Amino acid sequence: MKKIINDPQRFVDEMIEGITLAHPDLVKTPGDDPRILVRADAPVAGRVGIVTGGGSGHLPLFKGYVGEGLCSGVAIGNVFSSPSGDQCFAATQAVDGGAGVLHLYGNYGGDVLNFGLAADMADLEGIEVRTVLGRDDVASQPKERRHDRRGVAGIFFAYKGAGAAAERGDDLETVAAVAEDIVEHTATMGIGLSPMIFPATGQPSFDLQDGEMEIGIGIHGEPGIHRGPLETADEVAEHLVGPIIADLGLTSGDRIAVLVNGLGATPLEELYVISRRVHQIAVERGLRIERTYVGEYATSLEMAGASVSFLALDDDRLALLNAPARSPFFLEA
Repeated sequence: MKKIINDPQRFVDEMIEGITLAHPDLVKTPGDDPRILVRADAPVAGRVGIVTGGGSGHLPLFKGYVGEGLCSGVAIGNVFSSPSGDQCFAATQAVDGGAGVLHLYGNYGGDVLNFGLAADMADLEGIEVRTVLGRDDVASQPKERRHDRRGVAGIFFAYKGAGAAAERGDDLETVAAVAEDIVEHTATMGIGLSPMIFPATGQPSFDLQDGEMEIGIGIHGEPGIHRGPLETADEVAEHLVGPIIADLGLTSGDRIAVLVNGLGATPLEELYVISRRVHQIAVERGLRIERTYVGEYATSLEMAGASVSFLALDDDRLALLNAPARSPFFLEA
């Protein structure tokens, strides 16, 4: 294992300190707990707050999307571990401007439990909370059980839409409805080529033989749906895009946004090779691509691999994607 770190037990806190020192104009720590970050202008009176959170190891998810037109705050856990209920509640308090708070995070057991506790505590304090779960991983559950799916890179679209809705002054019910609508129209498939290494133990998150790939693998190394010899970039793209199109029920003439995401150790050049074939497949199917995002949006430390997400678009969803946004890891004027 080769990692540029100091004390493995201090890895998360030192990473967060680095973010706050590099971006003091965008984010701040509102209290004594360094694991809670909020927008530099939080709380904003009369505006809905949006809180996300989850385990570390996925930058820019979750903490990288705190900023204008995105999330208002984040509660940060250890690597692949949920933040505590108290931390989720503290983040909720820190962004409450009197218009309520949306909890928007991935569908993982620990996060659901602790954000649920935070919502209960917020209710006792008179803070109105709504919850929307990212659940876009097609490989994790069949469509009839889509509400049990894992949340992966496609939650970026929900951050973008809900953040834009909050920024323009929508009320809590509307912001939550926007997030839920986007989640319902988002689907993701991923491929893993090698595991990540836990900083504290030096152990890999899963085993994968040289020359193998795993289709449908989760961002924590959860088992996928097919393991076999590594195929070409075009073949990989076809494995990922076909199930997404089927899951969303897309047909010729439909409009989409595309996200090609790297999991941490896959070069940007390779992501663009995948993106090229994703674009070709979409065009062959008669789909209209309105927006394309390529890069690292939800990683798993140094895991090699990629994911593809589609968001089915209408005029409202496209307008929200096109709205300005600014955070330490995302800028769109």
